[in-house]
Amino acid sequence: MSTDTAPAQTGTGAATRPLTGEEYLESIRDGREVWIYGERVEDVTTHPAFRNSARMIARMYDALHDPERNQKIVVPTDSGNGYTHAFFKAPYSSADLRASADAIAEFSRLTYGWLGRSPDYKASFLSTLGSNTDFYAPYDANARRWYREAQEKCLYFNHAIVNPPIDRNRAADDVRDVNVHVVRETDEGIIVSGAKVVATGSAFTHYNFIGSYAPVRSKDFSAIFIVPMNAKGVKLFCRPSYEFMAATVGSPFDYPLTSRLDENDAIFVFDEVLVPWENVFCYEPEKANNFFVGSGFIFRAMMHGCVRLAVKFDFLCGLLLKGLDMTGTAEFRGVQSRVGELLNYRNLFWTCVDSMVNNPTPWNDGTMLPNADACMTYRMMSTIAYPRAKEIFEQDLGSALIYQNSNAIDWQTPEMRPYLEKYVRGSNGHSGVERIKLMKLIWDAIGTEFGGRHELYERNYSGNHEAVRLETLWGQMSSGQTDRYREFVDRCLAEYDLDGWTVPDLINSDDVNVVRRRLTQR
Repeated sequence: MSTDTAPAQTGTGAATRPLTGEEYLESIRDGREVWIYGERVEDVTTHPAFRNSARMIARMYDALHDPERNQKIVVPTDSGNGYTHAFFKAPYSSADLRASADAIAEFSRLTYGWLGRSPDYKASFLSTLGSNTDFYAPYDANARRWYREAQEKCLYFNHAIVNPPIDRNRAADDVRDVNVHVVRETDEGIIVSGAKVVATGSAFTHYNFIGSYAPVRSKDFSAIFIVPMNAKGVKLFCRPSYEFMAATVGSPFDYPLTSRLDENDAIFVFDEVLVPWENVFCYEPEKANNFFVGSGFIFRAMMHGCVRLAVKFDFLCGLLLKGLDMTGTAEFRGVQSRVGELLNYRNLFWTCVDSMVNNPTPWNDGTMLPNADACMTYRMMSTIAYPRAKEIFEQDLGSALIYQNSNAIDWQTPEMRPYLEKYVRGSNGHSGVERIKLMKLIWDAIGTEFGGRHELYERNYSGNHEAVRLETLWGQMSSGQTDRYREFVDRCLAEYDLDGWTVPDLINSDDVNVVRRRLTQR
């Protein structure tokens, strides 16, 4: 792949550095097979369905090289011959986890929290390749190589781990015509066919990590591997492009988020794809079924998701505060109570981040995992807080969200502008243009197809609505925490019985209890 152009040579040793923005754009002009609206996309960096979203990702790569921006993002590589995004390194202390969280936050702020699968996202998995290497045996050499390669170049990975929502009443292995499986083995590697969803952002990535969130029984469904996006037989069939819609009937003024942050989701199809043995991490059912916890990936993914969502809630809080000022309702008591509610959700997620970082779990090879309880708290609360945030906007901004003119061009139409300036002016001295610019941004965040997709995304980001609750229970059962909760109650129960207190430091009420006195006098 053209990502091999990324390392720079300096001094006497081979120094490495991440891609720049322009190098990133060039690296995904690699012949990948992406389909949308009945045609194959020749170049995702120039097609109007993808081009500005690709450039927002390029902005993130450029930030890695910007000395005014990268102080909280980059750290030296393990080799010491270059630098990388902090989340790509295995963490050995709370300080390392804090550096990772700060780097994720700074990266996320470049997209205002609206890019879920950013280039650092899959470092949640890639980092484990360097600290939990033995887990990947007999493919541990693959793990070491990919840890080093991904770290040095900050390669952009995504994952596709969910089976298509077809015949879910049957075991994954029984839906062979749809679900990803190994067709046959060769000397070069495994041949894979089938489909995965939803491949978020995969049109922009270098590689995709493929696994199975559902339990598997047979070996041919147990392969966990990575695949380059330009591999022969890999195909993406994209959902409608919100960016393309915004470009054809709107403008950046009308769709300021949609126009540049549409990480297109897709049906990820494998048609007899060769996966070389050096790209395989697991190929047996028992390990595949324990992969997401056993690898350590799930807890790191939850930390990344929580930091990103906390940044997104910072943005949502700012949107609501500005929207209420624009409509003249910021001083209403009930409205203020709901602003406080939104701020508390924001505080909750940042507090979870602090707990993940400050109370880590010791793990393999002296490394640290983010605190599991905090990870699971974020995982469930995100499914509650995000829909509630959307509801607060709808309750307290109401018709202001749709009391808008149709397009930015209306303001450049002399017959319309005087009326618009009068009838859609903002409160507190704000002009009509200022009001509509803000309201279109808010509507894009919560009400457009882009906004609706983000609610669905946050609801399902961490797993289905039952799994995010059940897996907390199962995790605490396996760790013995639920037993300790029962024992805590048992200790209380043991301190009294029918005759009163059973502990020596408390005094029975026989001398004053009128009910017991009456009974003894019968």
